[in-house]
Amino acid sequence: MPKKVEKKNIYDRIKIIEKAMGGIMSKLKKIIVNISKKNVIIRKIIRSSLDFIRKLKYKMDTLGIKVDNKFIIFCSFGGKSYSCSPKALYLYLLNDEKYSDYKFIWAFKDVDKYENLKNNKNTKIVKINSKEYNKYLAKSKYWIFNYKIPDFLYPKNDQVFVQCWHGTPLKRLGCDLVHFDNSLNTINGMKKRYKIESSKFSYFISPSKFASEKFISAWNLKEIGKENIIIEEGYPRNDFLFNYTQDDVNSIKRKLGIENDKRKIILYAPTYRANQHESGVGYVYKEEINFKKFQKRFGDKYIILFRPHYFIANAFNFDTYKGFVYDVSKVDDINELYIITDLLITDYSSVFFDFANLKRPILFYMYDLEHYKNESNGFYIDLNELPGKIALTQDELENYVEETENNFKYDKKYEEFNKKYNYLDDGNASKRVINKIIK
Repeated sequence: MPKKVEKKNIYDRIKIIEKAMGGIMSKLKKIIVNISKKNVIIRKIIRSSLDFIRKLKYKMDTLGIKVDNKFIIFCSFGGKSYSCSPKALYLYLLNDEKYSDYKFIWAFKDVDKYENLKNNKNTKIVKINSKEYNKYLAKSKYWIFNYKIPDFLYPKNDQVFVQCWHGTPLKRLGCDLVHFDNSLNTINGMKKRYKIESSKFSYFISPSKFASEKFISAWNLKEIGKENIIIEEGYPRNDFLFNYTQDDVNSIKRKLGIENDKRKIILYAPTYRANQHESGVGYVYKEEINFKKFQKRFGDKYIILFRPHYFIANAFNFDTYKGFVYDVSKVDDINELYIITDLLITDYSSVFFDFANLKRPILFYMYDLEHYKNESNGFYIDLNELPGKIALTQDELENYVEETENNFKYDKKYEEFNKKYNYLDDGNASKRVINKIIK
């Protein structure tokens, strides 16, 4: 048998074995998750064991590595995207000559997707949780993240951990939770993890006095003497909403394939439900809007950009609504969607706080309001403050869409909302934040 054929056969066998192992590991993970859901003690044992192994690996990977004052590592949503305040702060640093000799490291789950970032000066990308990632974590003076990091991971005393977070909170968080119906975590377990996280912070970015108060209580910052780490200068991620151009709008529409569509655009961005989790799948979206009915009434006037929360992993059949409902779940930066949107429909997601900077119409579809209010997370604010009407049924929602199309005004209520929650957003938050972080 020729050597080339023999090699090909070996490679084919290896691929078959790898595929089989992948399937076995996937099934095993599903079994472990199911057991963890049913037994709190087993869940704690599994998590503690994994944390111990990961902590040991991190120490081995980073042995002897010293901190470099001009290295900065960025990560958004656990490596899922290039977005939010870490992106805004990175772009500011990248374009300021003062930081021309700094090194910027981005951590992603899918590094191939972000190869183009390597074209930016002084920028490197690494795979999250890899040996290389661990080394750069240990070397970087500044960690700029917008999401919780693993419990076992701690910055050194001479490192600066900047928690940007990812939105003004409507729903209660962490230590403020009263009810919590998550199938993978108990309320006490969740509070404990928030307290572990808070001990690591050097700075916590906040867009308003309201948000600062909630972040301090949710992460127990006052009790540990860290309430002064808050940087209340506006949200860097919202700078784009004040600085975008018509070219940006045209480019985004072109990328989505809707540049020639004259219909108005609805962005539908619901949050996930903590009690809707399926083993081996993740958090799921259960279709509460009848898109077929919606299309019948509004198909000639609107298109819908559907963006489920980043937790949600299940498939939605977009082919059924081709030309009407567009999948924008894989658009990294939601700001790109905001600036092309005529009407936002959401529920309990914090997206409306940021979108309100554009002074465009917002509607809230809260079909499960009583459950969410009384049995789930609960809210920080009075829903009467919301800058848009609340629909409890699809018929109400459709009527409000029609009403908004004909009668929307940026009224006193909407203006007061922005004065309370968005008064610091002005397009220059990144500059102010960086000036406070990097002395």
